[in-house]
Amino acid sequence: MRLQVTHDTFYDYAPAVETAQHLAYLRPLHSAYQQLLSHTMSIDPPPAQLTQNLDVFGNLRSFFSLDSAHETLRVVAKSVVLTSARELPISTLSWEGTQNYFQYQSGRHLDKASEYVFSSPFCPRHADFASYARPSFGPGVGVLDGAADLMRRIYTDFTYESESTQINTPAREALVQRKGVCQDFAHIMIACLRALGLPARYVSGYLLTQPAPGTVKLQGSDASHAWVAVYVPDLPEGDRWCDLDPTNNRAGWHSPGEDYVTLGTGRDFADVSPIRGVIHGGASHTLTVGVTVEPLLDDLSLPPLPPFSPMAPGGASQNQFQA
Repeated sequence: MRLQVTHDTFYDYAPAVETAQHLAYLRPLHSAYQQLLSHTMSIDPPPAQLTQNLDVFGNLRSFFSLDSAHETLRVVAKSVVLTSARELPISTLSWEGTQNYFQYQSGRHLDKASEYVFSSPFCPRHADFASYARPSFGPGVGVLDGAADLMRRIYTDFTYESESTQINTPAREALVQRKGVCQDFAHIMIACLRALGLPARYVSGYLLTQPAPGTVKLQGSDASHAWVAVYVPDLPEGDRWCDLDPTNNRAGWHSPGEDYVTLGTGRDFADVSPIRGVIHGGASHTLTVGVTVEPLLDDLSLPPLPPFSPMAPGGASQNQFQA
């Protein structure tokens, strides 16, 4: 599916911000399973500095700074992405076998996915997460089967309620109240999997705004979305991440569906927040975010973007960047 994504972020400051530095994660991933056909990012007012590089998780991040007073800031990212979908693969590895695979043993090869077994700021270790996860992981249950069952239980047990949590609401609090938004459900599921010694990562992205005729609009569209990927060691190397969306009970290999756009991956939301920064001034502000994902005609004349090449330090000073 060929999708066009527009992510419009607008800040209104009072009083004016004197100087600011920001990090943005707004460029969708480009891979064998999701081709990025075009991408632009406009910034108003124009930044004094704009540089880009890859973070440790393989996401492209943009750093920009503003060195003059400004009362507003608008960042608009537009992307065209070719998505695909594959059903969950067959795995014969049990969850206990996966747990053992990631336990340290002298001389054993260290899988890079090991970093996703440990706690992170938004996904702490707590016995409550292990207690909630265990009914899905009986003796000998496959790691992928157990993760899919956990996804379905969160989808069934929890209520999607947009005003029930804040961006910094602890995952354990959302677990107790059994309601939240996609970010909460992703953090809960990740914390549950890690509590059993299973690697899981946070996926930031988008959902198709308008569903196909006769289908139900998914929760989390019209905004940034979040879901989970679990690592399955017995799958082919390079194809071991399986995506599960507990907000909508959707799952697939590398993506829950072709109506999903993957923006970035990390340990939790803190690693791939769309925009964050430090400002001097602007004691108060209002934030408005608009996201639209819409299908385009099946005109595939645009070639995929070439592999990313980081800009040199102190890169271009401009108000529009094309990746």
